[in-house]
Amino acid sequence: MGKGVGNRVFAHACDALESEDWVTDKLDKIREIISSGHKVLHYIIRHKLTEEDALTVESVLIDFLTYQDFNTESLLTNIVAGHHQWDEGIKTVDEINQLYDCQPLKLKKGHQLLMVNLNRTYRIKTVDGMQVRPNLYDVTRGYWHVNKANADQINYLLGVYKGVVRCVIKPTTKWLLSKRDENGKLMKTKRYYIEGVTDDKEGNDLYLNKDTSAYPFGSGSAIRYVKE
Repeated sequence: MGKGVGNRVFAHACDALESEDWVTDKLDKIREIISSGHKVLHYIIRHKLTEEDALTVESVLIDFLTYQDFNTESLLTNIVAGHHQWDEGIKTVDEINQLYDCQPLKLKKGHQLLMVNLNRTYRIKTVDGMQVRPNLYDVTRGYWHVNKANADQINYLLGVYKGVVRCVIKPTTKWLLSKRDENGKLMKTKRYYIEGVTDDKEGNDLYLNKDTSAYPFGSGSAIRYVKE
């Protein structure tokens, strides 16, 4: 599923037939349909749309067809985070309240926190032909330029996306030096990561989905320590 012009609607079926070496969930599903003796059907949901309108329609359909409460059996194979999905996509009432009525982050006495800015790292990436966001835990826990002595003192690591705490990690290790990034590429500078848990009740109750406006990141900075 997706937006397109001209004959793009037929492109995936052609790709599945012409190149068996190209493997994605989407193309494998098309090959399965064809090999079972059935035909791949094509539907134009809307036409004569502007680019922005097409992105909105695509996003709504993707949200609807991939949201588990609505569809547990026939999920799309080209799972895409829809246009503006994080801000405007399908949400429960509780999630809407978290987005528009976030309570301010309040530091518990005695706690030391490290906030990391995910605005650049929590981006949509293409994996096997599908556009997906990386795992929140993985992008929160590393890889950061930190002062190890200071970072080892924190009670919680907070992943902040667009001003709201989206991930709370309670460390179970000290900060570990990494020579390579998540893609195996050798790093040019010292960066650290931790192991931890995201199901710590106290940490989630205190800090998850909280507004961090009172603790802005410095200009160009990706980390911020918060303590009394």
